[in-house]
Amino acid sequence: MIFRSVRLCAAVVWFACLGASLSACAPIILGSVAMGTLVATDRRTSGAQLEDEGIELRAAGRVRESLGERARVSVTSYNRQVLLTGEVSNAQDKQLAEQIVSRVENVRAIVNELGVLGNSSLTQRSSDALVTGRVKASMVDAKDLFANSFKVVTERGTTYLMGRVTQREANRATDITRSTSGVQRVVRVLEIISEEELQRTLPQTPAPARALPPKT
Repeated sequence: MIFRSVRLCAAVVWFACLGASLSACAPIILGSVAMGTLVATDRRTSGAQLEDEGIELRAAGRVRESLGERARVSVTSYNRQVLLTGEVSNAQDKQLAEQIVSRVENVRAIVNELGVLGNSSLTQRSSDALVTGRVKASMVDAKDLFANSFKVVTERGTTYLMGRVTQREANRATDITRSTSGVQRVVRVLEIISEEELQRTLPQTPAPARALPPKT
């Protein structure tokens, strides 16, 4: 029980660091070897991963410049598909945010989940971060899922799943998420691939070396 609590806390802190783009946090929690493993097991190409990082930075900056303090918009990109979450003050700002992001280089699709309501409280955002950590920890516990294949975002009790996964993985991850404490609703923003395509994305295990015959 203690081990699970420690792991859950680490997961929450990790996601909080990523969400806030606090570059100083990452080296404390994840060493260079661990980061290399995460990159290597990601089902996106290395180019797509870099594009997603650039999309998130550029889109968030442009939305902030245009909407300022009257909106709180979070941008999450996976394989150039962008999820917008947070709050805006009116429907016009919601549409404006989507238009701004659509003009960012390399964006291929947008899922606009911005709420037209007041900004969520710090307590709500902390609760959402904890829920995200619980979901990721449960995925790590599941032996039939690659947890690193999913991006998990929680906003006001709604948990969003992103990734390139098979239908079986999508259904399994949805079941896990729905059964996680604090999750009120699950929204899947997933790219479904076939089992054959999945096999092509997995790292290939080298064949064992053949033993040489003894010298006579």
